[in-house]
Amino acid sequence: MSKEQQTVGELSEGELLARIFPRLNHSNSVLLGPGDDAAVVAAPDGRTLISIDTQTQDQDFRLEWNNGYRTTGYDVGWKSAAQNLSDINAMGGTAVSLVVSLTMPPGTPVQWVVDFADGLTAGIVGLGAADCSVAGGDLGRGREIAVTVAVVGTMHGLPAVLRSGARPGDILALAGTVGRAAAGLALLESTIPVGKLDAAQRALMDSQCRPQPPLAAGPQAAKAGATAMMDVSDGLLRDGSRLAEASGVALDLDPIALKALAAPLEAASAPLGRDPMDWILGGGEDHGLLVTFPADVQLPSGFTAIGSIQAVAEGQHSGVRIAGMPADTVGWDHFAD
Repeated sequence: MSKEQQTVGELSEGELLARIFPRLNHSNSVLLGPGDDAAVVAAPDGRTLISIDTQTQDQDFRLEWNNGYRTTGYDVGWKSAAQNLSDINAMGGTAVSLVVSLTMPPGTPVQWVVDFADGLTAGIVGLGAADCSVAGGDLGRGREIAVTVAVVGTMHGLPAVLRSGARPGDILALAGTVGRAAAGLALLESTIPVGKLDAAQRALMDSQCRPQPPLAAGPQAAKAGATAMMDVSDGLLRDGSRLAEASGVALDLDPIALKALAAPLEAASAPLGRDPMDWILGGGEDHGLLVTFPADVQLPSGFTAIGSIQAVAEGQHSGVRIAGMPADTVGWDHFAD
């Protein structure tokens, strides 16, 4: 049997790890990497940021989509890197290491796992986190593929930017994109064959399979005096409402700015008969940054003003508004029907 046809059930754990380890990147932040019971990681300023996230087959991705696209191990590896690196970015920090737990059925092709390792490394390096590397992890057997990644980061001496710091009068800004991953998901779930997608549609699909979080933006925002910040992973309205509640304020979105964000989504909205604003407001997984700045701060490069922060009158609830009118909270919820 050729190596391309081998499954993980035909290899020992040591043999499988021997395929994975050479494909992982290395950085100076990991003092002792894979091979021992635990890794040794440098904590440059004495504080450690840590976050964890999981992708599960048929919940967060499918191996084969309605339009015929087959999710590769490379896709899942890249996305695992992107969504976890983005959480450190959203605190204003930079990632220094990842540990990865990969659970899979014994019939999983070895090549899928090799591609996963390549995608994980490509995501880390390609997204600009060259000082971060995989410090270790775990392999396990299960009924479906599940990937859990824990990421460690540093603030380099700066205070972490929390969700709770927004104040009335602040500017609400966005770095990165919103809605594109949701448009890509709609294309994956559509009956338009993947081979028939044009370049613009394929780019939207790639936004879902291989997100592009703006990793330089978090530290830039922290240095510029950002008052609050968070990763947009579950939708602009849902995540915006979380920031608003944490800060005790209202987020007022500018409809003109939202319309400009929706323009690139027409490649998917027209053939699918969908309103692109639904993806802008409710779509997650682009992993852009929602940030608030004092009004007298010049926005760093790559940030776009999309609204303002308003005080909440007595008897009113914090939340998100559009042109002053309350907006229903929509977006991704892991446990919603």
